[in-house]
Amino acid sequence: MRSPAELQSKLRRNWEHAALRESRLLGFAGAWPWTLSIGKPSSRRIRDQLDDVKRHLERWRQVNVGKVHWEQVVYRHVSQPVGIPVAWQLDKPSEWIEAIGDPRIRAEFRDMGLLVANSAEVFRSLLIRRRSLWSSKAPEEVLQATRLALALQPGCARGRPLRTLAIEGIDTKFFERNLALIVALLDARFDEEPSRLGLETFLGAPEQADHWLLVVDLDGSLLPFEKLRVKSSELAARPLPGKRLLVVENETSQHQLCSLPETLAVLGAGFDLNWMQAAWLSERQVGYWGDIDTWGLQFLSKARLAAPRLDALLMGTEVFESHRHAAVKEPVSAGEEPPVGLGPQEIELYRFLLGQDKRRLEQEYLPTELVHRQLHAWVQGADRFA
Repeated sequence: MRSPAELQSKLRRNWEHAALRESRLLGFAGAWPWTLSIGKPSSRRIRDQLDDVKRHLERWRQVNVGKVHWEQVVYRHVSQPVGIPVAWQLDKPSEWIEAIGDPRIRAEFRDMGLLVANSAEVFRSLLIRRRSLWSSKAPEEVLQATRLALALQPGCARGRPLRTLAIEGIDTKFFERNLALIVALLDARFDEEPSRLGLETFLGAPEQADHWLLVVDLDGSLLPFEKLRVKSSELAARPLPGKRLLVVENETSQHQLCSLPETLAVLGAGFDLNWMQAAWLSERQVGYWGDIDTWGLQFLSKARLAAPRLDALLMGTEVFESHRHAAVKEPVSAGEEPPVGLGPQEIELYRFLLGQDKRRLEQEYLPTELVHRQLHAWVQGADRFA
């Protein structure tokens, strides 16, 4: 048999569990009523610990939240049936919170209810599951962030810094104060695309941070280490050794690379490609390899505007068609018009992708053998690489 305090502790643990909290507060199927088993004392306990049993019964008589279900139970050591509490039923979230009896949780529930009631449905699960995003902020600031996240659209910054966006009455420091919350809210709308791309890239704003990029020595003798982390600003100022530079969109594709003479690779730049305007790159054979989707082609266009002579690798229509089975949905496109900087065939591919249900072919899903073959062809100066 369990005491009110024991079940109260269970209720508190359930509140701290994000998925259970979401299920109960959003009223998923079967969430309410919530019946917790109390259990019955055994005949031996009635015989040997009768005073303990009486105290147990008295504690449950004093519970005034929800409904305590009692049963008349016959025990051989007692002359008449005994009323025993067997279950505690809670019918709604407010009873759950009252049953816990914790002032902190009561205040959290109050604030959470205010946010959920005054924000769009798409944000409700996030606000319930990830309290740390908003618990230290004023509710009005959080609600302002939800309104902002509804107003923002891919590319809406149009090259302006985020702090200059005058939307929903935000001040110039709003993004700085609420960056994690805004990204999470946009992720809820756009299937985590803002996190994957970076907020500035997704909104079309200039990069504010100086990123650390991964440089990999594919030759094996150009650097003192196999891999180095270098700031993008330093890549713009200091030339790298070797004759060739391979720029790869995603750092996770490093396992697909192979040994190549006189070649270094820079991985994980995403949209942080301004460093490719460096004068020393004009003296290198430059290749670019990214995802085949509208965002990947957007990145390619920026890279080519910075380094007009670069070769696009493994980013053609033929590669997409040959591996269409591995394509997935792209939650939101980079725009309805192909970006400046693409060649005629790439523009055709961009428009083709816009009409596809599954239009994202991530570079990590290309066969390693194909990647190696095309990289070797690029090094050897072949006319076609993909």
